[in-house]
Amino acid sequence: MHLVDLIATLAITQFLYFGMLTGRARMSSGLKAPAMTGDLGFERMYRVQMNTLELLIAFMPALFIAAKYWPPLIAAVLGAIYLIGRFLYHRTYVSNPSKRALGFMLSLAPVAVLLVLSLAGAVRAIFGG
Repeated sequence: MHLVDLIATLAITQFLYFGMLTGRARMSSGLKAPAMTGDLGFERMYRVQMNTLELLIAFMPALFIAAKYWPPLIAAVLGAIYLIGRFLYHRTYVSNPSKRALGFMLSLAPVAVLLVLSLAGAVRAIFGG
């Protein structure tokens, strides 16, 4: 379980890092709060941050639930793929949003697999498998 805890901690750290980058992008753009549009660099970084938050909400519980029913190493490896996907998504979205698909899929697919593992594990436990 220690690897799962590490992955979860890294995912939270990654999200906070993206938040810091979003703040820097706002400062360097001169865009004043609460404005959310007007600088392409800020808007891209903000979308990375918000998309990461949207996935993180599903990723975290799915990670821990899957690790409860299956070998934690499986959940940790899927979590590591998620983290790599998020960094790839960040790099591509900020530089050229049309190239973000690989990073997005490397983030979304592990979450989907973790959710399936969570559901299968819970159902199996309920019905005595």
